[in-house]
This record gives sequence, C-alpha cells and structure tokens, in this order.
Amino acid sequence: MAFDYDLFVIGGGSGGVRAARIAASEGGASVALAEQDRMGGTCVIRGCVPKKLMVFAADFPTAMADARAYGWGAETGAFDWPRFRAAMQAELARLEGVYRGNLERAGVSTYDARATIEDAHTVALSDGRRLRARHILVATGGRPWVPGRAAEAGVMTSDDVFHLDALPRSLLVVGGGYIASEFACIFNGLGVDVTQFYRGGQILRGFDDGARGHVAAAMRAHGVGLEVETDVEAIERVADGFRVTDTRGRSRVFEQVLYATGRAPNTGGLGLEAAGVALGARGEVPVDAYSQTAVPSIYAVGDATDRVNLTPVAIREGEAFARTVFCANPRAVDHALVASAVFTRPEIGSVGLSEEEAAAREPVEIYAAAFRPMHSAFAGRDDRAMMKLVVSRATRVVLGCHIVADGAGEMIQLAAIALGMGATKEDFDRTMAVHPTMAEELVTMKVPIRST
Repeated sequence: MAFDYDLFVIGGGSGGVRAARIAASEGGASVALAEQDRMGGTCVIRGCVPKKLMVFAADFPTAMADARAYGWGAETGAFDWPRFRAAMQAELARLEGVYRGNLERAGVSTYDARATIEDAHTVALSDGRRLRARHILVATGGRPWVPGRAAEAGVMTSDDVFHLDALPRSLLVVGGGYIASEFACIFNGLGVDVTQFYRGGQILRGFDDGARGHVAAAMRAHGVGLEVETDVEAIERVADGFRVTDTRGRSRVFEQVLYATGRAPNTGGLGLEAAGVALGARGEVPVDAYSQTAVPSIYAVGDATDRVNLTPVAIREGEAFARTVFCANPRAVDHALVASAVFTRPEIGSVGLSEEEAAAREPVEIYAAAFRPMHSAFAGRDDRAMMKLVVSRATRVVLGCHIVADGAGEMIQLAAIALGMGATKEDFDRTMAVHPTMAEELVTMKVPIRST
C-alpha cells in the first residue's frame, strides 16, 4: 500500500508541531501538517501568550503606584488599547513565523487547509486533495463552549478578547475557572468595571481551597465584583450592550459580556467516528498511555484527548508520540504530577495534591503561612502572600505545594522539581533560606497549623 507520508498531523498547535518536528528531524519520517487557522494554535495565537501580554499590561498601574511609594515621580497616563493591541498582534505574527520556520527547517510539508479523516490512512483537505499516511495524529486542541442562549446573544469568548476594537466600560465575566478569573483580573487592571458571576460556591474549582479563597478575597479587594452562587438567567442585546438578568432576580446592563464557562475538545466533524474511533461524552478522543486510539494508525495528543489540558502537557505528549512511533524509543507521559499557574492577581502556583485531595487519601500535616510581602508592605498595599505545603504524616513526603503571590508561577516551577523527586518535609527544612525573599517561607515553616 503506497503512502504519501509516514505521518499526517491535523492541527498546528504546540503538540502537533512538536510531534511533526521530532518525527521528521529525528525520526527520519516524511511528515505533513494541516492547519485551518493560524500556525501556533490556541496557546500562541489566542491563549497563553497574548493573555500573558495582557497580564503584563494590566500590572503597570500597580507598578506605577508602587514606584511613587518608592520615591519615583511616576505618573500613569491613559491606557492606549489600540496601540497595545497592534503591538500584541505583531508579536503573535512573529511567533507564528517562528513556528512555520521551524517546521520548514525540519522538512515538514504544511497545508493551510482544513483536514478531515476518511479512513484509517486517508486525509481529505478542504482544497479537494486526498492524501494517504501510514500514521495520522489528531492535535486539534480545544474550543470555547458557550450555552446556546448566550451564543445567540453574541457574547464574547476568550478567542474574541484579543480583537476588541476598544475596551468596554463595563464587563460581565461568566465562569469561575482559571480563564474567567484571569480575564476578570486583567480587565480590572486595565480600568474596566468588572463583574464576575460563578454559579458555584467558590471560584477555581479543583485548586486548593485555601488558595482559591485567598485569591477570591484579593480579587474583591482589588475591585472585581465577584459574585458566587450566581448565574445568568436571561440575556438580550440592547442598544448600549447586554441586559442580563441573574438568578437572584436582578437586571443590569453591561457593555460587554465574556463567557468563559469551559472548553470542549475540538473534534467535531473530523470524521473520527466514521474511521472507527468512538469519541467520549465531551467529544474527547480516547487514547492509551502512548496516545494511540482504538484504530492502530490513528493517534491523538493535547486538549483533543481531554487528559490534562495544558500546553506543556500537549508538547510532552507530542514528543512522546514521535519518539515512540518513529524513534524506536517508547515513551508514556506521566500525568500524575503536573504543575500549573493561574495568572490572577495575585497568581496561584500549584503542584501535587490539594489539602482536600490529600486528606481524603491519608492523614496529612498542613504547613502554611500568610504574610504581607516586603515589596507591597513598603508600598502601603495590603496584599498578602500565602505559602502552603501538604505533607504525608506517614512518609513525610510533600504531597502538594501551593503558592499565592506575585511571581507564584515562577516559584512553582522549581518546587515541582522537588516534588517530582519525592522530597520530604525534612528535605525542605534542610534547604538554606534565601533572604529576603517570599520563597524562603517554603523552607522556614517548622510547625504544622493542623493535622488530619
């Protein structure tokens, strides 16, 4: 049976691009990749990268206020959203060029077209071409999910934020996950009047309860109108925005509404079912430890599989797939200990088990500290940082580390190495503190605040 390629990748995001590059440059495979939108995928084009640039922009008013407290004659003028947006889009175009250049240098053929699967080895492109590949990799990522009535009203999703013509005067953010909470903090920092609805009892479900409570209190203190146990009952377009009636019976008008109520695997219409791959309840592609589906020639990585939906995980899965199939080096990705960061204000850095998860498994000790960092205390701000270690009483192994502070995302990366090596509380205690830093609290907490 003749094949046009050894590997055909559907999706030009981080996972698909990494798989294609490794298979071609190190595995010696003939590789093609199809992307119907912009190369770089959600993270580079409409996710992590532009969002983090907006986080940086939103931090400057506080930085300017701190500068004045430290003796600088700093003044903040009006924020020029069109200027920032143009610079941001130019940076995304540059990064897209980097992705395309890396694929070209690796010898990967690229198709700017939608690809669907006809059978175990055949891919159909939207330009009419049909290509056959020994292996097919689905790396189509995820997409925002919006309830029908809100979608009909024309609300924004996280994909739309980066293309706004102007910042709204008022914004309702619907959702309580990390995307909703991050954008609530970002727009608040940019001077927008922000209200956030979440139908649950506390935002950031799945994170440590102490950490999420700390962030929620800080968001309210910074001016975000965070309302939990509240949802949208009705929504309609009006002349000056959206009239929203909530589940408490109140009716308000917001200039813009952003729905960040979850994401779903972007697998609709790919033809996987017809090829023999039965999708899961949310549209996810079921795979084994080596990212292989029930059809031996078809694999999937990243958010399309709905395992751990983070860019570095997709990259690791894509590389493991390529090394397994094309480099004679079988690799399975361990999803058990994945660090994450939430770029709220302040940030959360988290790795391992939350206190609640750990206590449900075994007796634990909790070491925690909350304090005003030196930087903000001197500036007269009331912002507080939190450090927390969850420790097994039986083995003394640190099961979880949770940080709420400016720079928490940077700190948790190093803590993740320690937890990945099985560090005990005594290993932390033996580590000499770096003073004066916030992170020194991680190695100076000697007495547990509670045990279970």
